[in-house]
Amino acid sequence: MRATVKDVAARAGVSPKTVSNVVTGAVPVSAETRARVEEAVAALDYVPNLSARGLRTGRTGVVALALPDLSTPYSAEMSHWFVEVAHERGWSVQLEQTGRRPERERELLLRGKEHLVDGLVLNPVSLGDSAVVGAESLPPVVLIGEVEQSVVDHVRVDSVAAARDMTTHLIELGHRRIAVLGSSGEGFDPATARVRSLGWQQALEAAGLPVDPSLRWSCPAWSTEAGAATVRERIAVDGAPDAVFCFTDSLALGALHALWSAGLRVPDDVAVAGFDDIAESRFSLPPLTTVSLDKRLYAERTLELLAARIADRDRPPELAVVPHQIVRRASTAARA
Repeated sequence: MRATVKDVAARAGVSPKTVSNVVTGAVPVSAETRARVEEAVAALDYVPNLSARGLRTGRTGVVALALPDLSTPYSAEMSHWFVEVAHERGWSVQLEQTGRRPERERELLLRGKEHLVDGLVLNPVSLGDSAVVGAESLPPVVLIGEVEQSVVDHVRVDSVAAARDMTTHLIELGHRRIAVLGSSGEGFDPATARVRSLGWQQALEAAGLPVDPSLRWSCPAWSTEAGAATVRERIAVDGAPDAVFCFTDSLALGALHALWSAGLRVPDDVAVAGFDDIAESRFSLPPLTTVSLDKRLYAERTLELLAARIADRDRPPELAVVPHQIVRRASTAARA
């Protein structure tokens, strides 16, 4: 016979309501209580009746996560943590890839309004392209990333400060001509590029160094291939800078390849730094200096805000900033 919520409650020594809170993630419970309930769920092979629960609560137990490009290592790692943290709350995750196509965001928002998902996590490339702007009404939604807005809940890293810290690190190592890879360009102007460029500029100005427009290296996409192609083109025309600060680790891996292909040594001839601390950055040759953030914490804070928004749609929008740190590895060193 199929185990019921009452069976789980009896085994765990809690009320059926507490079991429901653990399974749905709707109400926080203590770690000790959660562990007892999860042990009982596993022992009894309990499977929640999601259809019945949806009829009672008006909720599906499904949230949507939309990222610009699911093919990148950063998106894969971030998606992993969102799925893991969501499952701890009893939620399933529907993944979507939006790129620069706001109509996909609009479709997801419509699903939220029609109660096909309980809430959404959106990562727009730029606020101007986001379907959130100008919407008359919104389902529970949290934005992630560097867009600046105060309409809905928002989780981000302080990319201005992080880029400033990384550029300062390179300056302290004696580098003066520091290029940025991934800067805004024609047809590609993501919010993240703008704020990270600002942090780079602030660090140069604070050190009394010139802000050379020729060291703003734009590329058509934030991919390893595009990063390698851009670095090859720029060093062929202008020569190599002292250092290259790449706005993602994927771009940095491309930069490492392009510099190696040109016979330039990293970090002896050119230092290279990235942003995101993806797993590959620890195993590149040389290992990559990068801006690191706790991706699990990022997912936890986002889904905490989403759960609060689902429970109370009228609460004021909240901003959560996830801390960062500079991880120093062998791709940067003091300039000889």
